[in-house]
Amino acid sequence: MNNSAPTFARQDNLKFFRTLNSRVNNYFKENNIKKTGNWQLHLKAVILFAVFLTPYFLILTLNMPFWVMLLLSIVMGVGMAGVGMNVMHDGNHGSYSTKSWINKFMGGTIYVLAGNVYNWQVQHNVLHHTYTNIPGHDEDLDAGRIIRFTEHAEWHSFHRFQHYYSVFLYGLLTFNWAITTDFKQMRNYIKRKLSYGEPKSPKILWTTLIITKIIYASIWIVLPMVIGITWWKVLVGFFVMHYTTGLILSIVFQLAHVVDHTTNPAPNELGEMENTWAIHQLYTTTNFAPKNAIVNWYTGGLNHQIEHHIFPHISHIHYGKIAKIVKETARECNLPYYEYKTMRSAIVAHFKHLRDLGMKPELAV
Repeated sequence: MNNSAPTFARQDNLKFFRTLNSRVNNYFKENNIKKTGNWQLHLKAVILFAVFLTPYFLILTLNMPFWVMLLLSIVMGVGMAGVGMNVMHDGNHGSYSTKSWINKFMGGTIYVLAGNVYNWQVQHNVLHHTYTNIPGHDEDLDAGRIIRFTEHAEWHSFHRFQHYYSVFLYGLLTFNWAITTDFKQMRNYIKRKLSYGEPKSPKILWTTLIITKIIYASIWIVLPMVIGITWWKVLVGFFVMHYTTGLILSIVFQLAHVVDHTTNPAPNELGEMENTWAIHQLYTTTNFAPKNAIVNWYTGGLNHQIEHHIFPHISHIHYGKIAKIVKETARECNLPYYEYKTMRSAIVAHFKHLRDLGMKPELAV
């Protein structure tokens, strides 16, 4: 990753964000509602935590066939992904509640998901939200050599098959969080002196990481073994749970940024981007299935990525309403507003895009 951060244009169509921000603020004032979550989000949190944790307690307390345990592990993975997209995500963006301690608590649920607050806030809030889809700065585009997410990435012959094998790798996302990614990210971010909010000392960050990892392993691996579940069953169930979560999260994330409509703009030789930050989000982000109630509910509004990227401090429960404002304002300013009407069409577009990126560059049209 490049050390020098790109800067965004300041004079390019400032009318867009000023007008949009004014209209969105007026929407909340006129309707006398807060930008944070409400009872709908609180109820959703209870439901998703129940889906996530109830199967775990059933596995601990009931004697059941292994195949039933695996099914419950899949259910836990579905609940785990739901908690991450709805509760943890809003909490770490400060949009779950008007009270900072509630946001901190809800953001801290990432520890139950095998992640780390510091790493996630730097990687997601700072790098991804600031430098969306910019190669070398947005780590969401970095899959090592195995997957080529942009035309700027080095091409290898095996990339010709990445639209086939990538989906199998997507499931490893949170499993890697649990065992390797957090340690690598923390070392890298501390070395680069990155932070979100008030910086903390490296000793506190490393101590928190190690302690939470020990607690996590104790809850999800050690405790089931202690009560008598065979070790290999525990490990298989643990992997299945994480694989389910990783597959869901990866696909949802990729549909918003790695499709044919979105761009991967790079800064010029002076490190300057062509557009302002808000307009940059329109070119690098897309929505999907905006009218699908189930997708809206379960993904925590992550199918409304355009609204989320421009207004990350507004809770996802409002995205469906302000989307109309964003779309109208973008059109008035002759700016793009990308969206796929269905999740199926977005998935097809993503893997088609991976296929195109997997072609040898000189052969690609």
